[in-house]
Amino acid sequence: MSDQDDEMDMAAAMAAEGEDDMAAAMEGESDEPSAAEMSGHSTRVLNQDEIDSLLGFDMEGEDTSENSGIKAIINSALVNYERLPMLEVVFDRLVRMMTTSLRNFTSDNVEVSLDNITSIRFGDYLNSIPLPAILSVFRAEEWDNFGLIMVESSLIYSIVDVLLGGRRGTAAMRIEGRPYTTIERNLVERMLSVVLNDMTAAFEPLSPVTFRHERIETNPRFATIARPANAAILIKLRIDMEDRGGRIEMLLPYATLEPVRELLLQMFMGEKFGRDSIWENHLATELWSSEVDIQAVLDEKKMSLNEVLNLKIGDTVMFNASPESPTILRCGGISMVSGKMGRSGQNIAVKVDKSLRPIG
Repeated sequence: MSDQDDEMDMAAAMAAEGEDDMAAAMEGESDEPSAAEMSGHSTRVLNQDEIDSLLGFDMEGEDTSENSGIKAIINSALVNYERLPMLEVVFDRLVRMMTTSLRNFTSDNVEVSLDNITSIRFGDYLNSIPLPAILSVFRAEEWDNFGLIMVESSLIYSIVDVLLGGRRGTAAMRIEGRPYTTIERNLVERMLSVVLNDMTAAFEPLSPVTFRHERIETNPRFATIARPANAAILIKLRIDMEDRGGRIEMLLPYATLEPVRELLLQMFMGEKFGRDSIWENHLATELWSSEVDIQAVLDEKKMSLNEVLNLKIGDTVMFNASPESPTILRCGGISMVSGKMGRSGQNIAVKVDKSLRPIG
C-alpha cells in the first residue's frame, strides 16, 4: 500500500504543476496589452552620436556653420537678435573698395570676398579667436564707441611676405611659438589703416563717421571693448593673393551701431547709394505744377466773442481799409505777398509789389 500511495502522490503533484503551466500560458496569450505596449514608447537607448547631435556638439571637431539641437535653442535669442539690411549694402561696398585699395597697397592681385555677417556674443567671440592673431582696437569717433578687427596668422605672414618681396608660387612661411616682431606689427598696422579708411568711406553715404586705429593687441583679454554677454555683429572677410591669403574678421558691438540703427534698419533697393536725383527732380516738377488756392484779404478786424454773438441782421461792421490799402495774398493760412487791388479788363486783379515770406 505504501508504494501505491507514493505513486498517487507523485501523480497528483504532476497534475498540479501541469495546471499551473497551462494557467501561465493562458495569461501570456490573453488579449490584454502589457504595460510597455500601453505606453507606446520604445525602450531603445540612444548612442553617443545621437546624444551629441541632440545637444549640438561636434565630437570630430568639424567647423559647422550652424548650431543644432538644444545649443541652437539656447542661442536663438541672440543669433536672430536683429537684422540690419543696410549693413549688408555697406559691407558690399567695402569689399569693392578694399579690393582696389589692397591691390594698390600690395602691388599684387588681391581678391576680397565677404563670407558672412552674423550675430554673436562678445565673450563667445573672444573665446573662439584662433591664436596667434593680431587684434586691432579701433574707435568710431562720431559714434563714441569702439570696434575690433582680427587678422589671423596666415594673412599676417602673407602680407609680410608680399610687402617684403617674397617670391610668388610659394606658401607663406609660418613660424609658431614666438611673438610677432616689430616689423610684422608695423606692416599689419599699415594694412589696417587702409582697411579703416575704406570703412570710413563705405559708411560715408549712410552716416559720416571716422574710424581711427587705437592700438594693437595679441592677447584677447586685453582687447575687451564690451561686456561678455553683449551682442555684436561679426563680419568675416576673405583676402586672397593668388596662392596666399587669410581672413579678416570685424566685430561691431550693437552699442557702437546704436546711433545709426534706424538708418541700418531701412530696406534698400537698387545699386544707387544715398540721394536719388531722378526722384528729386520728378518731385520738384510735380510740385511746381500743383494747383493751390489763394485768398486775397482786404482787411481784418478783431472782435470779442461777445460782440460776435450780439450781431444782428442789418448791423454794419466797419473796416479801416481804403482804396490805397495793401491787399495780402494768403495760401494755406500763410501770408505770401501783398499788393494793390485793381481791375484788369473784366477781372479784379492784385498787383504784387512786396513779398511777405521769411528769408532763409
